[in-house]
Amino acid sequence: MSLKPSVANAPKHIQTSDTVSKRNTPPEHEPEEKSGHSGSLITVLIAVGANLLIAIAKSVAAFMTGSASMIAEAAHSWADTGNGTLLIIAEKKAIKPADTSHPLGYGKESYVWSMIAAFGVFTAGAIVSIYTGIKEWNAPEGETNYTIGFIILAVAFVLEGFSLVQAYRQSKKHGEAMNVSALGYVVDTSNPTLRGVFFEDLAAVIGLVIAAAAMGMHAYTGQAWWDALGSIIVGILLGVVAIFLISRNRDFLVGLKVNQRIHDYVLSELYAHPDVDSVSYLHLEWVGPKKIYMVAAVDIAGNQKEDSLTQKFENIENKFRALPLFQEAILTLSAPHAEPLTYNKTPADISDYK
Repeated sequence: MSLKPSVANAPKHIQTSDTVSKRNTPPEHEPEEKSGHSGSLITVLIAVGANLLIAIAKSVAAFMTGSASMIAEAAHSWADTGNGTLLIIAEKKAIKPADTSHPLGYGKESYVWSMIAAFGVFTAGAIVSIYTGIKEWNAPEGETNYTIGFIILAVAFVLEGFSLVQAYRQSKKHGEAMNVSALGYVVDTSNPTLRGVFFEDLAAVIGLVIAAAAMGMHAYTGQAWWDALGSIIVGILLGVVAIFLISRNRDFLVGLKVNQRIHDYVLSELYAHPDVDSVSYLHLEWVGPKKIYMVAAVDIAGNQKEDSLTQKFENIENKFRALPLFQEAILTLSAPHAEPLTYNKTPADISDYK
């Protein structure tokens, strides 16, 4: 067996047709992003640009109208702009090649920076919005001509909606390849940047509707508490999104195993190798966006000599390492009389990988 960590993917001359067959495409493998997470980076760049323009416009409207809901929306957009910048840093840090000090790569940097970004949503967005709403709850009635506010909210809705559609299309494309919905893909994906942008944009669009409704009710009834209520609801919405994003990033940072779909795929590929009689142990853990660390215990067919056995292990390991989905693959011998693992072999499951 080979216990040395791979600093990069396996050499390009290694063929992958026999062990990791081309009959199935690994789940979460996206060929168009071989050079990095370019799709996610484009998505977050669009989001940052839109949020910056929106933040400036909302700040002007908040100053002109004094609306609590508009102040909350301005804080939300400035927070999203800062968070988007952190997500760009996350993208750049995560694709740094593995080295001797980090043999499994720097993929988890993405989760660290994404968690910081999510915490920013909570502190700069949720707390400011809730505080503003509480502070303005009993404010005296003032000017309720929100025309400029409604115009800016409408423009913001278009820009935020465009960013959300971009994130949704990317999620839908990859979700269809795995036979899951766009929302299901965003929740489960190992890519925290896409998840962060999607849910921040979704919260932004919902928040705009809430703010517009609150301002409209204030203007219609003359009751200032409607506007304050809108600010509080926006803050609660941001808090829920932030807590969810923090929780998901924490899951990946502490070592999240792959789902059953990917587990069965890898197990099927190991059993497909002619030299593998059985697999008694398989550990698959996310170590970065679309990067898996694999450890397996296998029983090799026949009575192999030590040098021959070592070479067979090395060959199998390298064939997995050659796939972009795997950061590292390590094989060892199964214990004597170890119970072999089984997996779902139904055609429906296998078809999801094609």
